[in-house]
Amino acid sequence: MSLLRICSGFAVLLAGTAGEPRQPAPTYEIDAIRYAQVAAFPVRGLIAGADSNRRMDIAMSVWLLRGNGRIVLVDAGFYRDKFVQRWKPYDFATPAAALERVGIRPEEITDIIISHIHWDHADGADLFPKARVWIQKDEYDHHIGPNGESRDRAIDQDDAAMFTALARKGRVELVKGDSVEIMPGITVFTGGKHTFASQYATVRTKSGTAVIASDNAYLYENLDKHRPIAQTLDSLSNLRAQERMMRLASSPRLIVPGHDPAVFVRFPKPGNGIARIE
Repeated sequence: MSLLRICSGFAVLLAGTAGEPRQPAPTYEIDAIRYAQVAAFPVRGLIAGADSNRRMDIAMSVWLLRGNGRIVLVDAGFYRDKFVQRWKPYDFATPAAALERVGIRPEEITDIIISHIHWDHADGADLFPKARVWIQKDEYDHHIGPNGESRDRAIDQDDAAMFTALARKGRVELVKGDSVEIMPGITVFTGGKHTFASQYATVRTKSGTAVIASDNAYLYENLDKHRPIAQTLDSLSNLRAQERMMRLASSPRLIVPGHDPAVFVRFPKPGNGIARIE
């Protein structure tokens, strides 16, 4: 075949695709939604090696992602009365009620990404009756037995039974490993080691790639001072995960820690416990 014929064929191929409109990459709006606060929490429980006298009020949040025909939560908060009575949060509303501030009804949530199985991030999953629940397979299998029993003290027994009930209804999606795009524009990563297989998510936005760290980085201070979280199974792995978040995010300001009240100061709009991450 002559070189001229090869070049002509290549030109025809290009001509056949050049006029096709390129589909824009899906993007999401991100709102941090504070549904409660816990007063005077010891900072040594958040940052390894922190002064034992330091205390701060921490934010209890979920993260709402809207775009590409989906309404997604990262984490589901808590609502069971035993947790409310034990931790005595103030400004408390159930996560479902908190979403009403942005006009979202519980049945409109299409997906919930559970970063890890601790009560304050997973307990509210059954508040959203139509949502698919995404959790790491290793996280699920490590903590929840086949009959809904808790296999590890990290998960509350009621929450283990709740996840089992959701799984039996076909509503649990088990994610197998690191760097998995679970839906267009949203990818989950492991390695933070807050729990056995905790995960965090990158989300494509109009401002660039954001990272929803959840408890793999509790506070901005973890990131700014490169300090591991206090509650981790592997401090070195946690630091490496934080370094990776810095590479994954388009800007450090787009990394959202799990419990820092400063999120609502750095992103003050629209207010009333809602922070638009942009």
